[in-house]
Amino acid sequence: MSPIPLHLVRDDAVTELYSRYPWLKTTQFGGKPGALALLPAADGALERVFVGVGTAPLDTWTLAGLPGKLPPLTYALMEAPENSDLATNLALGWRLGGYSFSRKGAQSPNPLPTLVAPIGADTAWVETMSSAIFMGRDLINQPANELTPQTLAKAATDVANAHGAFFKLIEGAELLDAGYPLIHAVGKASAHPPCLIDFTWGDAAHRKVTLVGKGVTFDSGGLNIKPGSNMALMKKDMGGAAWVLALAQMIMALKLPIRLRVLIPAVENAVGGKAFRPGDILPSRKGITVEIGDTDAEGRLILADCLWEAAQEQPDLLIDAATLTGAQRVALGTDLPGFFTNRRDVAAGLMQASMAAHDPLWELPLFAAYRSQLDSKVADISNIGGGGYGGAITAALFLQEFVGDTVPWVHLDFMAWNLRDLPGRPVGGEVQGVRAVLSVLIGL
Repeated sequence: MSPIPLHLVRDDAVTELYSRYPWLKTTQFGGKPGALALLPAADGALERVFVGVGTAPLDTWTLAGLPGKLPPLTYALMEAPENSDLATNLALGWRLGGYSFSRKGAQSPNPLPTLVAPIGADTAWVETMSSAIFMGRDLINQPANELTPQTLAKAATDVANAHGAFFKLIEGAELLDAGYPLIHAVGKASAHPPCLIDFTWGDAAHRKVTLVGKGVTFDSGGLNIKPGSNMALMKKDMGGAAWVLALAQMIMALKLPIRLRVLIPAVENAVGGKAFRPGDILPSRKGITVEIGDTDAEGRLILADCLWEAAQEQPDLLIDAATLTGAQRVALGTDLPGFFTNRRDVAAGLMQASMAAHDPLWELPLFAAYRSQLDSKVADISNIGGGGYGGAITAALFLQEFVGDTVPWVHLDFMAWNLRDLPGRPVGGEVQGVRAVLSVLIGL
């Protein structure tokens, strides 16, 4: 059976189509984005499909809503995309639109429509991107009783082993012996021991990139326990770890000329007799002490030990990713991840890449004047700011204390969750901004 023709219709082309296909006029089909018309043949079969695309340029998400709306048949674009990049992005959007979470995998249990690869599309790229994104989404969507620190470590092992990376795991009390006291302190109250996932890949002569991902598999808030309404989605608090694993899989699958290191502190922030407390003073891998102002500001603690470790190797680029603060969501909303960086050229590159990839990111300032809010009278630094405002900035400034100024560094703070259904981005876990960052790494 031949593929069913799929027409992308702009606003200004609708009138001409009415003369060729009067049925479209009868059904009042227009060229507005999201408009959809299925034209039947004389025998009742589906003859062709018309999709409104408005007047804006086509992008990754133009076709992404169709897999959930069309019958499970094979379709082919009737108009060739203007270049190979667009062809690839359209194919990727279609592929992402077929995702639905299943504990048995990313594919929908129902048959899905398929798209003949548009002319010029890089199908290998589409498969690499989509498989990594699906893996990241699946990890975030899993319930916390199934995705423990140990389960997350197993997932990271699978990613590392698939590409021949060297994998190391430090678990439980071994974290203290190895010099990661903050990771141990945050996770020690849980029945699931805290651990540090650490793997390396690539030629040591290549440019060095280190990725650090927050892996809090569930965040109760600790002794500063969250209200029930704030705890409902806390299985997603390991979204930074999922993001890092998705990006690492992309880097290794594409065989980028990068010396990659991945560090993921994996913990559950639980309530128990061994839980760390407000007012505790904790040592860090850096050697400075941290006063605990709030046990619900735990993500920055586990990241701090890893960032200090990473910075000692002086990588060419250090990136950490975390579902770190509600303040970031207040500032930018849930669909727009924020990032901080200590390098202007990196900031410009990320902003440009995010627009080109249709994968938005937005820069927030490392406003040094707020650093004094982290001052402590009893320790070297406090884990929370004292002013009650600018929480995303003070969290980033806390992390910067463990990075220093000599290493190019990016800190991403994001939701890792779609609160509403958008084409190709269903409600649930999401590795936001990962394709934009990959674009920067390709050009590194």
